[in-house]
Amino acid sequence: MDLVLVRHGEPVRLTSSDTSGKPADPALTERGHAQAARLCDWLSHETFDTVITSSKLRAIETAAPIAALLGITPIVDDGWLEYDARADDYIPMEELRATKDPRMQAMIDGRWQEFGGAHPDEFRAQVSAALDRTISTYAGKRVLVVCHGGVINTAIALVIGLDRHLWFEPVYTSISRVVASRSGVRSVSSVNESAHLYAQRQLP
Repeated sequence: MDLVLVRHGEPVRLTSSDTSGKPADPALTERGHAQAARLCDWLSHETFDTVITSSKLRAIETAAPIAALLGITPIVDDGWLEYDARADDYIPMEELRATKDPRMQAMIDGRWQEFGGAHPDEFRAQVSAALDRTISTYAGKRVLVVCHGGVINTAIALVIGLDRHLWFEPVYTSISRVVASRSGVRSVSSVNESAHLYAQRQLP
C-alpha cells in the first residue's frame, strides 16, 4: 500500500490564556489555508482510496480541500495525534527557536511531559499502532494521512529503524511517502516534499 503522510498547514498561535487551560486546538491561519489549497492542487493528479486525519482542527482543515476534491469523507483517527495534544497552548516551533524558548530544547530532548506532552515511549507506541493498523486495514490501497510533525518524524523513524524522536523538521503541508508490501516490507520513498509551496503544476 502507499501511505502519504502530510503535515498540517500553519496554525494560529494560542496561549494558555486563549484556551482557558483546555487542550489547544488552533485553526489554520490564512497562510495555512493557502498552503492547504496548494497541497490540494499538487495532489489533484493522484488518486486516494481513503483520507485520514487526527482530530485536531489544523489537520482537519488541511485535509478538507483534497478530501472534497476526491469526494471522500475523512476518517478521524486519534492514533495520529501529536505528542503534545493535551498541551494548553500552541506556540509554533519557529517562534520557540527564534526566541530561544527553553521548551525548544525540551522538545528536542524528548522531555515533552514538561509542557503537557506524552512520554516519548508512550508516543512511539501510539504512532507504531496507528501505522500498523493503517497498513493492515488498507492493504493494497493508497491512503492520505494528514497529521503532525512529531508523528511524521516517529512514523518515518519506525520504518527505517531509527531510534530518535525528532530528527528532521517537516515543513507545513510537506509530503512524506511510505510504501508497504503485503509481505511486510516497508520503505520510505520520499521525505519532506515541499515543491507545491513554491511551484505551480502545469496540468494538461
